[in-house]
Amino acid sequence: MFRGAFFVPQKDDGIRRQSTKSAQEKKIIKKLSFVGILGNVLLAAFKLTAGLLGRSGAMVSDAVHSLSDVFATFIAFLGVLLSRQPEDAEHPYGHERLESAASLILGLILAGTGLGIGYTGLHKLAAGEELEVPTLLPLIAAVVSIIVKEGMFWYTMYYAKRLHSSAFRADAWHHRSDALSSVGSFAGIALARIGFPIMDPIASLLICLFILKVAFDISQDALNKMLDTSGGKELEDTIRSFIEKQPGVIRIDLLHTRQFGDKIYIDLEIAVDGNIRLVEAHGIAENVHHKVEQEFPNVKHVMIHVNPANES
Repeated sequence: MFRGAFFVPQKDDGIRRQSTKSAQEKKIIKKLSFVGILGNVLLAAFKLTAGLLGRSGAMVSDAVHSLSDVFATFIAFLGVLLSRQPEDAEHPYGHERLESAASLILGLILAGTGLGIGYTGLHKLAAGEELEVPTLLPLIAAVVSIIVKEGMFWYTMYYAKRLHSSAFRADAWHHRSDALSSVGSFAGIALARIGFPIMDPIASLLICLFILKVAFDISQDALNKMLDTSGGKELEDTIRSFIEKQPGVIRIDLLHTRQFGDKIYIDLEIAVDGNIRLVEAHGIAENVHHKVEQEFPNVKHVMIHVNPANES
């Protein structure tokens, strides 16, 4: 009989498969970043031209917002790329938290953008400024911006989910905030053309509140992933149910999860028949380790302690 064993099962040797997956992820990351940066630069140039030629201060501000997205996408690119570096001697647990740091920076950038839009709206309301009646060109630019930025949101969010990337999720919401900013610009320009310029700053304030809410959610999620927050009861219940069905597992004595960037670590104690040989207990633990990491892709590692189920 054994009194208890602590196992750290090794990863299986699918090095070639992991290398192929890593190469595919890097290709997606570079493509996503290229599309984001190039799209924002071209859109910002178009909106700036339309704003200047069409006498629309709202569209000029919208163009500056698009330029901030270039910086945001670059931060997301760096964060995701660096977070996927392999473990080394100085970082034996990996670099996943760098992506959370990038998400936090993006949340702060988004909050700054929202506050800037809100400040502009308040300033116009307080100063009682009269908007110069814009031409049709900035109105067209606003429509183009809404369509393009909403498309970039869905494109970025699709790949963010495939990569399980919080930084690219934050970048996707940055694209949507720009689309919402363009909605405000469109409303302000349209109403200014028909004699209601006051709606431009009011729309800016409403957009500001929405952007600040998104920025808060992104920042809170990033902080949770940097502070060893648990994966949540729903995830733990799902994992618990899965492990209890594995051969040789009599019960689960302890199950803790903690977030590490966009990955999950599991500390687990399982009980097995105390009369079996150590090598058999080790085999049960290895099987649980392998099956959990196979079933739950976001689980980076499972630390397993084995207890004898019939210990008095």
